[in-house]
Amino acid sequence: MDEVGLSRLLRSRRGNAVLAWAFVGLVLSTSLTSVVTGNLLWTAFSAAVALIALLPALQLRSVWVMPPWEIVLLATAPVLGHTFAIELLTGQAQNTARYISVAALSLLVAVDLDGFTAVEMTEGFGALFVVVTTLATAGVWAVARWTADGLFGTGFLASEHALMLEFVGSATAGAIAGLVYVFYVRRRIRPRKRVPEEVDLA
Repeated sequence: MDEVGLSRLLRSRRGNAVLAWAFVGLVLSTSLTSVVTGNLLWTAFSAAVALIALLPALQLRSVWVMPPWEIVLLATAPVLGHTFAIELLTGQAQNTARYISVAALSLLVAVDLDGFTAVEMTEGFGALFVVVTTLATAGVWAVARWTADGLFGTGFLASEHALMLEFVGSATAGAIAGLVYVFYVRRRIRPRKRVPEEVDLA
């Protein structure tokens, strides 16, 4: 396929859906891998990413209604990296991957809300929403790991200092994701333009 044909495929509505479904399928397969290895927290996180990516298709009952494949890729890439490359990363690199995972998931939530529901966000509010959602998700994630530590002795939380650094990292990643929302999602790709004409978003 030549460069023009590939570019047309990536911009097309159905091409967008096919690519987004492919990334969701990969995440679901990694979720099963996490079940086999006993990593239940990452199983839950992977399932959450897949579910949020699929919400527009489920809500509008059309397999062709999916978030922009670029955003689905951003949301799924850290999960895939955790599954296939986490053992190759240093401790700090693993933490960075987690920050990106949470921020990318928050970005996906914002895209779903603004692109496929009646919710309308200004650029500034959308960016703030991504940052706040990132911090909230990081907090829920920390509570889940703390609970796992208390019940199963997993050792997921090293120390309070490490946890505070995670929140700082999550806030930074959330701010970057907010900028992506403003300068790429709102100004470049516009999720509603990826919806087939026969689907009514009203």
